[in-house]
Amino acid sequence: MNALSLSELQAVNSFAALPEAFYTRLAPRGLNNPRLLHANEQAAALIGLDPSVLTTPEFLQVFSGGQPLPGGDTLAAVYSGHQFGVWAGQLGDGRAHLLGEVQGPAGAWELQLKGSGMTPYSRMGDGRAVLRSSVREYLASEAMFGLGVPTTRALALVVSDDPVMRETVETAAIVTRMSPSFVRFGSFEHWSSRRQPDMLKTLADYVIDRYYPECRDVQTGNSASDTAPYVNLLREVTRRTALLMADWQAVGFCHGVMNTDNMSILGLTLDYGPYGFLDGFRLGHICNHSDAEGRYSWNRQPSVALWNLYRLGGSLHMLVQDADALRAVLDEFEAIFTRAFHDKMGAKMGLTAWRPEDEALLDDLLKLMDANQADFTLSWRRLADATQGQRSGFEDLFIDRPAAGAWLDRLLARHAQDGRPASETAAAMNGVNPLYVLRNHLAEEAIRAAKAGDASEIETLMKLLRNPFVAQDGFERYAGLPPDWAGEIEVSCSS
Repeated sequence: MNALSLSELQAVNSFAALPEAFYTRLAPRGLNNPRLLHANEQAAALIGLDPSVLTTPEFLQVFSGGQPLPGGDTLAAVYSGHQFGVWAGQLGDGRAHLLGEVQGPAGAWELQLKGSGMTPYSRMGDGRAVLRSSVREYLASEAMFGLGVPTTRALALVVSDDPVMRETVETAAIVTRMSPSFVRFGSFEHWSSRRQPDMLKTLADYVIDRYYPECRDVQTGNSASDTAPYVNLLREVTRRTALLMADWQAVGFCHGVMNTDNMSILGLTLDYGPYGFLDGFRLGHICNHSDAEGRYSWNRQPSVALWNLYRLGGSLHMLVQDADALRAVLDEFEAIFTRAFHDKMGAKMGLTAWRPEDEALLDDLLKLMDANQADFTLSWRRLADATQGQRSGFEDLFIDRPAAGAWLDRLLARHAQDGRPASETAAAMNGVNPLYVLRNHLAEEAIRAAKAGDASEIETLMKLLRNPFVAQDGFERYAGLPPDWAGEIEVSCSS
């Protein structure tokens, strides 16, 4: 497929073909005197866009909200949801506009502006996003992609001097997000809460037919066949969500605001707000300053995901009378998550295959890391060196060095049972234990530079985070322990 200009993109706009109750058509409110801070060539390639287009005035106008996407159908979607475990009622795209859907070389992608002005769903919000949160989201989605975690992507970051009031006066920005779909658990909750089964069925059928056609593969000629696709939909979303949680836990990612309206029906990491990658490890680490009760702490993410899936299952109960069938699907979550988590953590420890007795080995390491607040990323990364006799790098991360050394002896004994050469084990470990993650202080440095109009830190981080498992000469500080001031960084819902 040849690279395309904006006007040559193939628009499909499947969500916009749903009944108008699903959204409001309206134009975004563009930024004044917008400037392109950064554009992502790799994301552009997903929709077949020629890289030369990224620097054109037309590109800037579209992705600053000044002009519609050629062939697009701009709208803001409605949904509802539970926020921090409490029913919040109707929500929706309060500061986002779906420009349209584009058919790319490997599938269709919806293009959405975040921070593009008020919509009917803004409630008390101003419809804007600030520079700091936009830089964080732009970087985070690409960091997660580099780690192999299912995620939305980021195409462009546009900035302006327009003032935005938060705790202080900040400046506005718009980030362009890409996803096959932005449908959420809360999209289903919206119609079930309103007791509108026809609209719920329309949404479920749309999601199944467009994204999960295999859910239609059921036997006909029996009474169950009418509802089986919706049970199968819940099963597949449950599976994908369980695998996503295993990914998050394995890379030390905390989402920070796992409300049902922030949970993707496709099992993608969606809505990067007050997220964080773990530095000093705490089992109950809370990355969101607004999460006073720790509902979304690192160790609670899998259970919260299951809670959210129960809300989705409750919505589908309007279409599926057999509640036991839905519960049986939800009961599959724990086994799927546990198996995937063990496989990933076993690989991080350099094991060729997980054994039941490895549970104690993993638990004891996490407890040791928690007690010593050992750096999450470096603890795992330095294990590879320790397998080849260079133990000090790993042990230096622990205040209780004897305890770390004793645990390491147990791991090495376990490696001996596998019988794999140490060099092969170390190489395998370095292939799953990243050296570079988007630590808060690195994102903060990129934000500070961006405020001065300098995108060089964003560019550097994009290059490192796209290939986070391979050491790059000259970039040692990006793989080091966080500076003391990093502990003072607070992220919250006030973006």
